[in-house]
Amino acid sequence: MASDLSFVEFIVEQIEDTKNIRFRKMFGEYALYCNDKVVALICDNQLFVKPTKEGELFIGEVNKQAPYSGAKPSFLIENQLEDKGWISNLIRLTEESLPAPKPKKKRKTVK
Repeated sequence: MASDLSFVEFIVEQIEDTKNIRFRKMFGEYALYCNDKVVALICDNQLFVKPTKEGELFIGEVNKQAPYSGAKPSFLIENQLEDKGWISNLIRLTEESLPAPKPKKKRKTVK
């Protein structure tokens, strides 16, 4: 089951610093970006946040699940979706903990 755009928009609205938050549809699901870093995935209308040590300390007891078959486990966020402050802090901590995205390589054109 693919995620609904309305659910994705709800999650984005929950994050208080929305000027640096964007999402992108990928294979029927969504990637959530903060400052151009992928911080979470939205799959089957569920929020999966990239695992970090800081995020785990913040959450406490963590529920880790793979967002899709073959994926690495992420933090499945279920009960705190309505808590804007909590979600915002988790996304901020996650973004700060992740490395900067690698610059994209220029593609060579074939003549």
